[in-house]
Amino acid sequence: MDLSDEAIRWETILSEWPDLAIDEKSGLMVAPGVPYMESHRHFSHQLGYHPLGLIDFSKGEAHRQIIRNTIATLDETGSGSWTGYSFSWLGNLKARAFDGEGAAEALQIFATSFCLPNSFHVNGDQSGKGYSNYTYRPFTLEGNFAFAAALQEMLIQSHTGIIRIFPAVPSGWSDISFDQLRTEGAFLVTAKKENRVVTHVEIKSLQGGILKLKNPFETNEFKCSHNYRIDDQNIINITTEPGDIVYIKIENR
Repeated sequence: MDLSDEAIRWETILSEWPDLAIDEKSGLMVAPGVPYMESHRHFSHQLGYHPLGLIDFSKGEAHRQIIRNTIATLDETGSGSWTGYSFSWLGNLKARAFDGEGAAEALQIFATSFCLPNSFHVNGDQSGKGYSNYTYRPFTLEGNFAFAAALQEMLIQSHTGIIRIFPAVPSGWSDISFDQLRTEGAFLVTAKKENRVVTHVEIKSLQGGILKLKNPFETNEFKCSHNYRIDDQNIINITTEPGDIVYIKIENR
């Protein structure tokens, strides 16, 4: 199938899009000349950061500063006009910035103040703690889904093509594990952290290809079931075939 004409059409449309609007102090803006000035339940002005990743920590210090400023502006402006899902999305934003403490705090507020005992997300603050000016109870689903997405961002990230294990977990989460979380590149990852140290990683390659894993261990002394190369960015590179299962663990574990 020849899609050349269609590709040209979409490339033309893409070329017409403006650059992201960014302020040196407040970060990402709603539009050129329109900064994020007041509390609002939606963070659509941050779309270029998350989920699109056009602005990302992996792209250098300039991008990192934009992200820090953007999130700081959200925090400083306050949550008066937020609903529950705003806190879930904040958890995602802070996880992408590798702020485990901040992500966990946002999700804790969502779960304890914006959900009923049956776990239904009801938009308004039910705790009376003043997290939001809204105290009503309309049930919506997206807050719970965003909560789950944020939790996964805390446990594993791969949007840059490099798998990062436990990239944004609080220091108090000393013993953690997860089983077969899916990443970019069609990998299923299982990992375990004991006493704040990653001890075991198992990765199944569904379609083969180069596995790139940010070294999750505190050492380069580990056992691996496959041949590997560690580059100057401390990325473990492994060539896999479809169906391969890669086992990695630190010595004496």
